[in-house]
Amino acid sequence: MGGDKPRKIRKVLVANRGEIALRVMRTCREMGLRTVAVYSDADRKALHVRAAYEAVRIGPAPVAESYLRADTILEVARRTGADAIHPGFGFLSENAGFARAVRDAGLIFIGPSAEAMEAMGDKLASRKAMIAAGVSVVPGTEEPVADDETLRTEAARVGFPLMIKASAGGGGKGIRIVRSEDELSAAADRARGEARTAFGDDRVYLERYLEEPRHIEVQVFGDSHGNCVHIGERECSIQRRHQKVIEERPSPLVDDELREKMGAAAVKAAAAIDYEGAGTIEFLVDAKRNHYMLEMNTRLQVEHPITELTSGLDLVRWQLLVAMGEPLPMTQEEIRHEGHAIEARIYAEDADHGFLPATGHVQRLELPGGPGVRVDTGLFEGMEVSPHYDPMLGKLCVHADTRENAIDRMRRALSEMTVTGVITNLPFLRRVIESEAFGSGHYDTNTVEGNPEAFAARLPEQRVRAVAVLAATMAHVLRRRRGFADRGGGTSTRRSAWTDAFAPGEDA
Repeated sequence: MGGDKPRKIRKVLVANRGEIALRVMRTCREMGLRTVAVYSDADRKALHVRAAYEAVRIGPAPVAESYLRADTILEVARRTGADAIHPGFGFLSENAGFARAVRDAGLIFIGPSAEAMEAMGDKLASRKAMIAAGVSVVPGTEEPVADDETLRTEAARVGFPLMIKASAGGGGKGIRIVRSEDELSAAADRARGEARTAFGDDRVYLERYLEEPRHIEVQVFGDSHGNCVHIGERECSIQRRHQKVIEERPSPLVDDELREKMGAAAVKAAAAIDYEGAGTIEFLVDAKRNHYMLEMNTRLQVEHPITELTSGLDLVRWQLLVAMGEPLPMTQEEIRHEGHAIEARIYAEDADHGFLPATGHVQRLELPGGPGVRVDTGLFEGMEVSPHYDPMLGKLCVHADTRENAIDRMRRALSEMTVTGVITNLPFLRRVIESEAFGSGHYDTNTVEGNPEAFAARLPEQRVRAVAVLAATMAHVLRRRRGFADRGGGTSTRRSAWTDAFAPGEDA
């Protein structure tokens, strides 16, 4: 985009699915833009398909045969007359080759340049670029460690504990924490193997492991006119398996002085690569409140709604304006924040059994509402939650005038939300929100996994779950017996009130 004349967007193909696609489409509709949905066979009835101006099938359920088919998506854009593609987040959103192919096809890619993605997509390359720009990074190696001798030498220099990380990593994959030299070789082999499988790239590097750090990220935005701003920080330290679960804005740790320092560092990092569009600079903050840049996500983040709630801005609208060559709508001095916002990620997973992903059909769905509540989801009754896609079902966000009131609002909203037919992490989220650690604001990235007993299912919850499963089983047996009696041995298709109220996997 840099230096290009302003270009009008009239029709946007959204190269994503579910609530991500819906989020983008809603802003497009407000701006008078038509949208094109793409869908796999598994998503034929999905809400984003119904919400779009037109929808096109792109393949079977597996992502490699549908949502990751860049060639197919480009052909759909050509066939439908779309003049821009929004990748959402996940899938092809940080794929430099895709961004370049979109622009080579004469279309507008709603995101940063391929060059910016490449600069930040490889973690070793980005570390070098940030060091050169004067941005503090977590101490570690600047080259991949390819053999055991280099591994031992560099580990001794970095010091234990340390992390072995995939250079092309993301999503918590290809990461191992090592506390002694005895663990080093085996951990490196596992990290390389996981990185090879996940990213097709087995290069790894070493990074000092910060004990009990806070994970805090800063939202940045740049345009093709040389402007770059930050839109505040988000606290992302409540995690499991290096994946964020609950985020809040502002961070309970960050004061005005630290906020100014981190914001300035984030803008410096983005400006160093002439960044355009929405991006996020992720930091680790140690016990002494030193902040170190961890990485940059060159896309819109899952947790962007809490920044929107406190700032009053529509970040997707900003993306579209920047993609059309417009300058940023506001200067740094004009950006303001009010109140406190919290986001809880709703996953189809069993938090009490290792956070294993769950599948099933959504039988009953009740979403919370009321003042200060926002739900971004693609869930609907009858929807199949399949094993083909990420288990995140949506985000529940709240906004209030103070942190204490936001916590109360989130507690209330979580109590109102019901999903039956598939196991979700709703009970776990309720326990986190009600925990002393979260309430006090004194938590870190190890709070959940380092204190499993504090967030384990309590006995009443276990009993209610057991009763629900038993009731559903009894209802199933009774229904079958009634069906045999009514239809001479056939099976009844009538639903039972017990089935609706106590479906297997209901969250108590």
